[in-house]
Amino acid sequence: MTRVVVTGAGCITPIGCSVEHFQENLFLARSGISPLQNVPVGELHFQNVATVKDFVSADWLTAQQTQVAERTAQFAIASSRQAITSSGLLQHYRGEDIAVVFGCSTGGRTAEEPATARLYTKGGRIHPLTVPRTMASAGTSLVCMEHGLTGPAYTVSTACASSAHAIGQAFHMVRSGMAAAALTGGHEAPLTYGFLKGWDSLHVVSPSRCTPFAQDRDGMTLGEGAAVLVLESLDRALDRGAAILAEIVGFGMSSDACHITQPSAAGQAAAMQRALQDAHASADEVAYVNAHGTGTEANDRAEAEALHHVFGDRANTLPVSSTKSLHGHAMGASSAMEMLATVLALQSGIAPAAIRPDPADLSLRLGGLLLENRRLQGVLALSNSYAFGGLNAVLAVRRYLVSE
Repeated sequence: MTRVVVTGAGCITPIGCSVEHFQENLFLARSGISPLQNVPVGELHFQNVATVKDFVSADWLTAQQTQVAERTAQFAIASSRQAITSSGLLQHYRGEDIAVVFGCSTGGRTAEEPATARLYTKGGRIHPLTVPRTMASAGTSLVCMEHGLTGPAYTVSTACASSAHAIGQAFHMVRSGMAAAALTGGHEAPLTYGFLKGWDSLHVVSPSRCTPFAQDRDGMTLGEGAAVLVLESLDRALDRGAAILAEIVGFGMSSDACHITQPSAAGQAAAMQRALQDAHASADEVAYVNAHGTGTEANDRAEAEALHHVFGDRANTLPVSSTKSLHGHAMGASSAMEMLATVLALQSGIAPAAIRPDPADLSLRLGGLLLENRRLQGVLALSNSYAFGGLNAVLAVRRYLVSE
């Protein structure tokens, strides 16, 4: 089959609004989690979120785009422009040959909530652009419009695995020849009052901050942001002299078919195994796992069990970390940020420790949890994403070796 490589990237995240800043903060373990603003103390059981702080829409959008693009779509536009520029994509492909597949699970909440609140409390008309501003697919449409991309284009919504599913679908499209190249990833900006209150009622958000796999972990930290990758065939990338960041070699999906909020280790393990099968690789070849790692009791325990199922005794030493401890849990965009982190780990040959789980939960028997950045002893990594409702997606990524 056609080999598929990553040749460009862009991001708007709590730890950087460019790939360079994201990479620097990733390997220095600089957290983007900070105290929540504009919500009175005592309204919520938590006070920290991971927000994008350095994003100014006027720096990225035209006046016309600003009228219709809500914050999540703005993140998609800015990240996509970075990815396209870094890859040189449009100098070598026609718009009709490029697919656009994004993940977004929450839509335009910063447009929807104020409009709904105004309707129910004051009545009257709603702004005529409310509908396009609230569409989860608006980011995909606006990016296609800006760059004249007329190939297959759609948005995936599978809760916290949305952008992993999107990247996997784009990978299969390029590998099969359905598209010559693809722009793919995810974007979210859900941190509205109603969204925060909804998650607060679930009692899974940390009152302090997310510390995945730690003995004293007490929940996730909510976040926002976006990350976008450019995918194309290895042959085309080599022909045009593109810089190759990494190679995607496998994608696995599964459904727990179990519970709407509680995770299943069996379903998570199945997704990892299918990604390895798709990559024609064995578990012994994996040098690093970027875990879903939300920092909740249920998820971390289920994921640890799944890792033991797939890797056996090697799970006791396998390098594992969760970058959510830095950029928070940005719902459908989290897996795109984590995929970017995995690509950068392979490119640099260093697995990021993120925020150390110190002390680690020894009952999970994950002796390879990274307490500091570590040199990779191999070229294959997995990026795990598991969603409410048991919708699981795992991407297998490989360092590209020039000698090949």
